[in-house]
Amino acid sequence: MSISAPLLIAVDGGGTGCRAAIGTQRDGILGRASGGRANIGNDPDHTLVNVRGAVEEAAAEAGLPLSALENATAFVGLAGMNVARDEARLRAALPYARIIADDDRPACVVGALGEGVAGWVLAIGTGTIVAATDGAGFRYVGSWGFHLADQGSGAWLGRGALDRALQCYDGLLPHSDLTRALMADFGDNPDAFVAFSLTAHPGDYAAFAPKVIAAAEAGDRHAEALMHEGAAYYTRALKALEFKPGDPLCLLGGIGPHYARFLPRDHLTGQIAARGSALDGAFQLVCKAAAGETLPCASS
Repeated sequence: MSISAPLLIAVDGGGTGCRAAIGTQRDGILGRASGGRANIGNDPDHTLVNVRGAVEEAAAEAGLPLSALENATAFVGLAGMNVARDEARLRAALPYARIIADDDRPACVVGALGEGVAGWVLAIGTGTIVAATDGAGFRYVGSWGFHLADQGSGAWLGRGALDRALQCYDGLLPHSDLTRALMADFGDNPDAFVAFSLTAHPGDYAAFAPKVIAAAEAGDRHAEALMHEGAAYYTRALKALEFKPGDPLCLLGGIGPHYARFLPRDHLTGQIAARGSALDGAFQLVCKAAAGETLPCASS
């Protein structure tokens, strides 16, 4: 396949995986692909390999030679991104003509709400994004990474569930179906929990989140307590972003929609469905950048 319009690349990366799209402003997205985890803050080497691999797979799906990427403009939004720290490494590893580097939040908000649309977003997966936008700029709460924040996220739920399982083993809390199942996952050996924790990434902890969610839906005491604690954090976070009941609120990500029954009921009166994915948002942003328009930025 040959193209005459400038080639555009969009990347959205998180703790569990990354997604890439390639296309043009005229034709839209021509190819998509997925890759491995891409949190550049805690795993930069694998992130760069996974991002480049996903972009090259997207090019192959679009029928484009790899040489076409050399003249492309790319928007790369990654979890854990610190532009001052990571931009030079990103440019050295990715052979594209122009790279716009950012964290994963702007693309998520634009993809969920649409470009220039006001609203609030709770995007909860391995990590968490709590954001508000007036359509021109963004405001955020949290997103300080798994070790300091990401309350209510998939990684946080998984770690919290393992913590409770060990407390049950020690006799500090009564067992539940969830904690017994988690103990069985590790051969009923607390030392296996410790060994896991020494090398675990956020995505490894998040792998236990589906068990927590299923257990909460079944009325498990420990799972429900974790979901209520996460929901209380998100309620405070929305208040900090001046959210009021009835305002447009989008719950998305692998975990986000599961918080609907734990949030205050009046907070969902303005709930809206996501218009698109974070990858869609990244592609909208790279189109905007390629057209010479100023990208929206975080408000102070």
